[in-house]
Amino acid sequence: MDALALIPARGGSKRIANKNVRPLHNHPLIAYTIAAAAQSGVFRRVIVSTESEEIAEIARAYGAEIPFLRPAEYAGDLSADIEWVTHALKKLKDAGDPCEIFSLLRPTSPFRQAETIQRAYQAFVNDGAADSLRAVEKCSEHPAKMWRLSGNRMTPVLKNPDENATPWHSSPYQALPEIYVQNASLEIARVATPLAGRGIAGDQILPFITQGHEGFDINRPEDWVVAEYLLASGQARLPELGAPARIP
Repeated sequence: MDALALIPARGGSKRIANKNVRPLHNHPLIAYTIAAAAQSGVFRRVIVSTESEEIAEIARAYGAEIPFLRPAEYAGDLSADIEWVTHALKKLKDAGDPCEIFSLLRPTSPFRQAETIQRAYQAFVNDGAADSLRAVEKCSEHPAKMWRLSGNRMTPVLKNPDENATPWHSSPYQALPEIYVQNASLEIARVATPLAGRGIAGDQILPFITQGHEGFDINRPEDWVVAEYLLASGQARLPELGAPARIP
């Protein structure tokens, strides 16, 4: 299937300043996602969506395309993915370069490898009927042990449907139903899904269970510390890159 990689990289991140281009092991964070996408051999084009000229220059130096900048109104703290995704897909279609599917690859998952993308792409193609694929992992904090607060009282988010059995919030983790949480590693979807106004995911969503640290996401300062520890201890690895690129 004709596939396109879309890498979102807006400027102005709050919790980690300049997160997408902050150096990690001699390269800007975004470089590892660009490398994994290119090395996978899955995509005809690897495109970065950004409103920042600085990020655009760095992304180009590492081999990505920036055929247009993202409008500022789609690059705010509360901007939904569907806004910039639809903008990018429409711009490409108007330019006479449509494709069948696209993959959303976030720079904050640097341990995602080329083979991660290959496995996900193959799973999506083999399925044939899914609107989209989304990376998930087994949750470490179970929603059955989470609570909603109302004044000075609280109720569990999930209840055991068997009212005569032990409440889930008082049950060991091993006795609870398996629940998976999405991570930021990757998504794959048919281009027709968002362009038809059905969101990015559509209705038929194929799970892609990530392995090891493929889905590790850097969002907070403490995540950066953990990422550096995982690399130093050999528990995680980055896509291979050569010498740092020369930024114009």
